[in-house]
Amino acid sequence: MGLSICFLSFVFLLFFSFLNFVSGLYFIINDLVIFIEWEILSLNSSLIVMTILLDWMSLIFMSFVLFISSMVIYYSEDYMEGDENLLRFIILVLMFVLSMMFLIISPNLISILLGWDGLGLVSYCLVIYYQNVKSYNAGMITALTNRVGDVALLLSIAWMLNYGSWNYIYYLDIMSNDYQMVIISWLVVLAAMTKSAQIPFSSWLPAAMAAPTPVSALVHSSTLVTAGIYLLIRFNILFMNTYLSKLLLLISVLTMFMAGLGANYEFDLKKIIALSTLSQLGLMMSVLSMGYSYLAFFHLLTHALFKALLFMCAGSVIHSVNNTQDIRFMGGLINMLPLTCTCFNISNLALCGMPFLAGFYSKDLILEIVSMDNINYLIYVLFFLSTGLTVCYSFRLTYYTLTGVFNFSSVSSISDGYWIMLKGMIGLLFLAIMGGSMLSWLIIPTPNMICLPMFMKYMTLVVTIVGALLGYEIFQFKISWDLNVMKNYDLTNFLGGMWFMPVIFTSYMNYGPLKLGYSIIKTVDQGWNEYFGAQSMYSYLSNFSKINTLLQFNNFKIYLVMFVSWVGLMFMLM
Repeated sequence: MGLSICFLSFVFLLFFSFLNFVSGLYFIINDLVIFIEWEILSLNSSLIVMTILLDWMSLIFMSFVLFISSMVIYYSEDYMEGDENLLRFIILVLMFVLSMMFLIISPNLISILLGWDGLGLVSYCLVIYYQNVKSYNAGMITALTNRVGDVALLLSIAWMLNYGSWNYIYYLDIMSNDYQMVIISWLVVLAAMTKSAQIPFSSWLPAAMAAPTPVSALVHSSTLVTAGIYLLIRFNILFMNTYLSKLLLLISVLTMFMAGLGANYEFDLKKIIALSTLSQLGLMMSVLSMGYSYLAFFHLLTHALFKALLFMCAGSVIHSVNNTQDIRFMGGLINMLPLTCTCFNISNLALCGMPFLAGFYSKDLILEIVSMDNINYLIYVLFFLSTGLTVCYSFRLTYYTLTGVFNFSSVSSISDGYWIMLKGMIGLLFLAIMGGSMLSWLIIPTPNMICLPMFMKYMTLVVTIVGALLGYEIFQFKISWDLNVMKNYDLTNFLGGMWFMPVIFTSYMNYGPLKLGYSIIKTVDQGWNEYFGAQSMYSYLSNFSKINTLLQFNNFKIYLVMFVSWVGLMFMLM
């Protein structure tokens, strides 16, 4: 039953992906936009309206999400083989994709919230899929951190009651001028920062790796973490507000730098790739804050292709080495998993921005436009340093996993035997190679005019080569490197632990508000409210009913005695 649902879901999603892509091409060529308003219910003057925005951006993005999710579901048929709850898993993934579709096609904050909260809820269910304590903790961190963004979105919905409609697309032109719309823009940026895990909300992203690997491939490429980026691409006009854009630029560049540093100290294979996603999200967010929304969208799509492939390859490797995720137990896998390692290498090189792979067309253009932009030295240095760190941890990963000596069990039969998983990876492999050039023709048909001095033009190439050499050479001296790391344990703990953000958020930020909430509930809701409210009313009514019963079952003398005593009491009080 589960396997047949897998195949049917794969065919269904692939068909709709192709349909959306062809429609997107038609919309680009003819410069079309379709805006649909469907009135669900009308009560007096209150309208409940479902709005749908179909343009080239939403259709192309939907086609990519559907294509990647179809490959992930096909891949899951082999990866999740033997799982008793495969049907539940497939239904959860399909609900996840449906929530993302709602978010993509909605120009209305109410329907966006439907997709937004759908993503949050289903992601929690998927993170706790392997039901153990680690998964539950990771799911709780994910859910609580994302609730901050949900509250920000709810507040922006409440604030838009001042305007008479929740279709934000009508108000984009006045967003940067009207002070009330500036409040909405700050709230929307806060929501996007939580969903896309920018500082200080970064701790949930590596924790969400507790989910099954196919889910990680879907979440980290085109769905959950890109929801915030996509929302800001739609709200791109709000970056005319200079203070907001400058703040977001600083935060996103620091996120990119922090994730790049952390990945160089990490030994968990999935967490390294998760931190690389965080780094790329920082890159997209920083480009957005500079005002280049099309460029951010271009990188969003190319990144989705090679990152989904990278996670699928990592899942295949983990599956082969008996579910071990520590890269120190791997090594020499190129001899035993040639096809998987080929896909792994290509996706890794695309991440590094190797010329003529998918990542090159967007990353190179981004770095050159950043070089031309009017930004300060700090941002410029952090940009290129973060790019170098990306190449550094990618080649470190290659060294630990693919080359050298096999460090796992001496008796092992590892081979490329998971053919369904391989087919799923090969489906993405061609797009990871050719997708960048294809998208550059579609999204940026007119070449950008880049005018830079020679040393700045070569800066991208130099940083990439230096990062690759450092990543490969430093980690060849494993023993001396590990000894130095242990000598400087405090510094290593700080840099590799994402600048103590997980500790702060789990131990202090979550524990403090939760403890405060518990004390407030006990003191107010279950304390004074009960005393002066329901319990007090119950005791008053109970006493009155007892007195009433007493009066009804006695004669007139008692009434007289009570009346006299009451009058006497009144006189005494006066």
